[in-house]
Amino acid sequence: MAPTIVYLHGFASSPASVKARALAGCVEALPAALRPRLLVPALQFSPREAIERVAALVRDEVPGAPRGLTFVGSSLGGFYAVHLAERFGARAVLINPAIRPYDDLSQYAGTQRNLYTGEAFEVTASHFDELRALAVPRITLPERYFLMVQTGDEVLDWREAVAYFGGAFQLVEGGGDHGFANFAAHVPELLRFARVPTP
Repeated sequence: MAPTIVYLHGFASSPASVKARALAGCVEALPAALRPRLLVPALQFSPREAIERVAALVRDEVPGAPRGLTFVGSSLGGFYAVHLAERFGARAVLINPAIRPYDDLSQYAGTQRNLYTGEAFEVTASHFDELRALAVPRITLPERYFLMVQTGDEVLDWREAVAYFGGAFQLVEGGGDHGFANFAAHVPELLRFARVPTP
């Protein structure tokens, strides 16, 4: 059975994000026999709904989960990926992940707009409550996690992620930005961690 990767985009993002498209392009470039299954769902604005719909997608579409299942999450998607990896006993790759989004996103309370679809949505106090309810105080098996951070992240403090994922596989790259500059160059490492055979 081919490995399955579930990519979770960040806040106000979408499956059309730069990293989602870069990952899809690298997967498509693999020989068909080695290609993993890649799922890139559009996440609901409500954290609770986003998590429950991804969990339902996994239960319905990924046979044998958690075997061969890896969540890949960017920013807020990284926070979601930790919750889901712990729930399913799966692996996870975290790209400049949010560790405390219930605090980091407080400045965005009010009306926001999706960067790709243009759809408006409201960030309310209930969103922060839902995020707190999803928080994982400590990861149970660090070897199931691969952290990718850049020290030039202008949105989140990369040191918080390094501390939180202590004992996990870590790629700490100097410079860069919150979008993780030159992400495509690191996709092969991501795929190896997700147990995708290399040509």
